[in-house]
Amino acid sequence: MSLVAVECCVEIMNNYIFVLSSLFLVGCLGLALKPSPIYGGLGLIVSGFVGCLMVLGFGGSFLGLIVFLIYLGGMLVVFGYTTAIATEEYPETWGSN
Repeated sequence: MSLVAVECCVEIMNNYIFVLSSLFLVGCLGLALKPSPIYGGLGLIVSGFVGCLMVLGFGGSFLGLIVFLIYLGGMLVVFGYTTAIATEEYPETWGSN
């Protein structure tokens, strides 16, 4: 493999990690700044899915799959239970203040 090809692969991987880290940060901010539990669950799903993609990017395919199935599955059960109890007819959104 030539040096140019290696540099190209490193640049692609750096961009991949940067984009995934940015999406992970957006998901975490969406979870922390939630106006309603429904939108907090959306932030949790986004950050969990992107976190699993980051693990897959580093070569941990089985670990990423297990985290996705068990962690997000359990969190979605808790999220569904919470939203069923705390349902609002008109939930507050991020831009409704």
